[in-house]
Amino acid sequence: MSRESEPLLRALNRMRSVILDPEQLVKAVASGKQRGSAPKWRRAEIRYVDLKAGRHLQITTYDATQAFTANHPVGDPAALDDLLDLPFANWVVTTATEQTQIQAKSPTTALVSTTELTAPVEVERGHDQAKERLLPESDPVFRVLGLSDKDGKLKPSRQAKYRQVEEFLRQLDAALTDAMKSGKVRTPTAEEPLRIIDLGAGNGYLTFAAQRYLTEVRELPVVVTGVDVKEQSREHNSKIADELGVHAEFVAGTIEGVQLDEKPDVVLALHACDTATDDALARAIEWEAPLVLAAPCCHHDIAAQLRKAPTPAPYSMLTRHGILRERFADTLTDALRASLLRLSGYRVEVVQFVESQHTPRNTMLRAIRTGSPVKGGSVKKEYDELVAEWGVRPKLGELLAER
Repeated sequence: MSRESEPLLRALNRMRSVILDPEQLVKAVASGKQRGSAPKWRRAEIRYVDLKAGRHLQITTYDATQAFTANHPVGDPAALDDLLDLPFANWVVTTATEQTQIQAKSPTTALVSTTELTAPVEVERGHDQAKERLLPESDPVFRVLGLSDKDGKLKPSRQAKYRQVEEFLRQLDAALTDAMKSGKVRTPTAEEPLRIIDLGAGNGYLTFAAQRYLTEVRELPVVVTGVDVKEQSREHNSKIADELGVHAEFVAGTIEGVQLDEKPDVVLALHACDTATDDALARAIEWEAPLVLAAPCCHHDIAAQLRKAPTPAPYSMLTRHGILRERFADTLTDALRASLLRLSGYRVEVVQFVESQHTPRNTMLRAIRTGSPVKGGSVKKEYDELVAEWGVRPKLGELLAER
């Protein structure tokens, strides 16, 4: 392997020539950010694909929650040049025979490392290339959970659950990275591991996947606690933890009643039914949890209130039909929850959890505690007006008022 320092612009120009060669490039990846900068994208992947219209340069860019893919004609460098102008910290370019890494040490200098590959890399030009998995389907956790067979092959009937787990891990990975970089979540140590609590753990699919990914892939010391009202769930999950040999505790009890020796760093509430999500968010706020991920399930409480309350003019069309009223109740409930989290000192994003064809309940509230409630009073004013307009009493609002 060769390693040398050179001007960043010269290194990028040489790399540009390699990327623009459709016969030479296997893949290029840009990631990270230079000190004091904030690229539009957190990651970008570049390769060539063969379409019906011929070979194209495919660029996939990632923000905190989504991936965006665009195909560009061979020989058109505009999209690549736009990426090269962004302050990424690292570029890795792979050809059939070698791999080159460019690390930006400053806005003007780079450390360039080139490694010859011992075996030629097979070039994949297919358009529908499988997405890189955070935890492969052959991982032991999926076999123990019953998603994969004894040979590590995903069971056809469990594909939707596997996709759900993968997308959850992507959300967790992005949120945790953001929170740790901003200093809102501390860097865990062996003596002070990252404490995660899953409220409404159920059969533990997401609990164990999170534990496995964070410990085995990200190599973070983690302690996981799962809470579920069913004793059967506690017994089932404790048995799985023993089989996997992981450090995880499971408790049978209610969300509002669970007591912890130490406050959690991360609170998960994934598909907790109806107002159980509100119970979980209220506990997270009580604990001042630095990071909260909540994927609500059903929204019966507000939906029932909308059925009983007169619809304010001129919005009767929103609630006249049952299916529209149900969807509006979902939106209204989560909008009010997000507002209450902001009023409680959290920065909140409402994002898509999984594709809608896999589950209709695909919204996630992702909240990072800043410790500073929103200023100016506009959020409180809008919340109060919205609640009064629709004549509803959000459960989370009532729980927070009691504390």
